[in-house]
Amino acid sequence: MVVNSFIFNVNSENPERLHKFYRDVIGLTPNPDMGESALMAGPTPFLIDGHSELKGDAKEAPRMLLNFMVDDLAAEQKRLEAAGVKFIRTSGKEPWGGSISTFIDPDGNYAQLIEYKP
Repeated sequence: MVVNSFIFNVNSENPERLHKFYRDVIGLTPNPDMGESALMAGPTPFLIDGHSELKGDAKEAPRMLLNFMVDDLAAEQKRLEAAGVKFIRTSGKEPWGGSISTFIDPDGNYAQLIEYKP
């Protein structure tokens, strides 16, 4: 298999709410060429879909984290907290040289801001 691109797809009972959160609060850029649900997380398409069989928030998730690499973790966390995002963990300098802040999105998915400065 040769993979030439990667698309991340999140499914939600309320895709409009989740799309608005990642577009307006997190700041992902819409990509109308890929459809209404498409956003861009850097070079990676980030799609949000809804399926009728989905009900309720994400449960203690299958080992998945949405990771967003940022240049200034403290500034991004402050910006998101001002928009009402609740962070559940903020690390200091990790042994690998980076820092991490973890939050929960409106569907209950875990997401992290990661800053790495070698």
